[in-house]
Amino acid sequence: MEYLLNSAQMKQYDAETIRRVGIPSLVLMERAALCTAEEIKKSGFDLSSVLVVCGSGNNGGDGFAIARILDEWGIQVKLAFVGKDQSMSEETRVQRNICENCGIKTSTNFMEREYTTIVDAIFGIGLSREVQGRYAEVMEWINQQDASVVAVDIPSGISADTGKVLGIAVRADLTVTFAYKKVGHVLYPGTEYCGCVVCRDIGIIGKRISGNTLPVFTYKDDDLGRIPKRKPYSNKGTYGKVLMIAGSSGMSGAAYMAALAAYRMGCGLVRVFTPKCNQPVIQSCLPEAIVTAWDEASFPKKQLDEAMEWSDVAALGPGFGTGEIQSTILNYVIRHYEKPFVVDADGLNLLSKNIELLYDAKAPMVLTPHIGEMKRLTGSTKEEILEDILLTAKGFAKEYHVTCVLKDARSVVSDGARTYINTSGNSGMAVGGCGDVLTGMIAGLLSQGMSPFDAACAGTYLHGRAGDLAKEKLTEYGMLATDVINHIGEAMKLADRRRL
Repeated sequence: MEYLLNSAQMKQYDAETIRRVGIPSLVLMERAALCTAEEIKKSGFDLSSVLVVCGSGNNGGDGFAIARILDEWGIQVKLAFVGKDQSMSEETRVQRNICENCGIKTSTNFMEREYTTIVDAIFGIGLSREVQGRYAEVMEWINQQDASVVAVDIPSGISADTGKVLGIAVRADLTVTFAYKKVGHVLYPGTEYCGCVVCRDIGIIGKRISGNTLPVFTYKDDDLGRIPKRKPYSNKGTYGKVLMIAGSSGMSGAAYMAALAAYRMGCGLVRVFTPKCNQPVIQSCLPEAIVTAWDEASFPKKQLDEAMEWSDVAALGPGFGTGEIQSTILNYVIRHYEKPFVVDADGLNLLSKNIELLYDAKAPMVLTPHIGEMKRLTGSTKEEILEDILLTAKGFAKEYHVTCVLKDARSVVSDGARTYINTSGNSGMAVGGCGDVLTGMIAGLLSQGMSPFDAACAGTYLHGRAGDLAKEKLTEYGMLATDVINHIGEAMKLADRRRL
């Protein structure tokens, strides 16, 4: 598990390290500069002509110290200061004076020359306003240069809290950050501007002092060990029974893929609750599934009650349709089902017409909207949702007491208190049916006893990892949702290795 900080949290940890431990700010600055200089030296970039561009704040102080260290190593360095003298922090002023004492002068005509590598130390993680004026001019110039670019902490112009571009941002090939990665390093579009992100330890120990558990995190393969281990002495009942309420006329594929994905995740039994028109297809394509076929002419209460009683977990929505009977089924399940329940696709579209229905839920629920479905659920615009996707997911989960999986290029999972950002997956998964696969995977993990939040996080990560493994064989062009399903087993091998 890798924790991610926002700018306020990082400043707090900085301050606690300085105030409570007694490590001076200048010492932390020297450590940050040395770590960055080391990463620059081993980057493989052409260092025959290096420019370090500094701002007024402590990020600029890091830059001055980086320039001095590179100069000490015999690397040809030019310095540029684009901030304001009156706004310069005390630490930055000290570092500039040291550079001057070492004979490293700041250049006023730096934009008239060419460089092989440029170090961006203009703004740090505290930037919260749009970049304008001279700063914007310099940053645009950096982006136009035929040079490798290294960003100190985060590319200037990227919000550390949201990954948003604040007017304009530097495009880096390498970003060296300290203590923890920031949210803006992993969310789009910020992650595209960061290039390769390297996180170095410089002695920030605020977390150890405060004892706080950070609320935002992401997974690595090491975290797959938390998936329940299979038991040698077990049977199909040990791993749970999933009720998949899915499919409609012409949409049997969605029900099939969601059910197959649940099986591939390791659940014991899947019952597909689907209209009669889909029964031949499901039984032919997935003979392992139990099929309960209902007549779309009337509400199948008796069949539904029996299927709900039989199951340990339910999922509703893939290819389900949005007719009146489908709406009645959704309302009935939400009001009567008392076991973990996943709602996706058409289930969300139906729910958007009566969102207050969530207040009547008897079961712990996982909702998996993509941005378009979230628009319908919340009444917000796409721009409002993406302005702060973490806040959107967290606020929705907290308001309706659900686990929200807000699907995007960086999907976000929140239960209203904790928030997970998914970094697995690729553009080849931007294809019909991948959402149905995710629904089945989360349901399969729920059936094995994982909590809704943990199942949503692990399912989302494994979904992306399966997609990444498919990409390695097929490329991102022409991948199908079934390719993701076919690589779930290979992704699960990663989890098995983590338990050894």
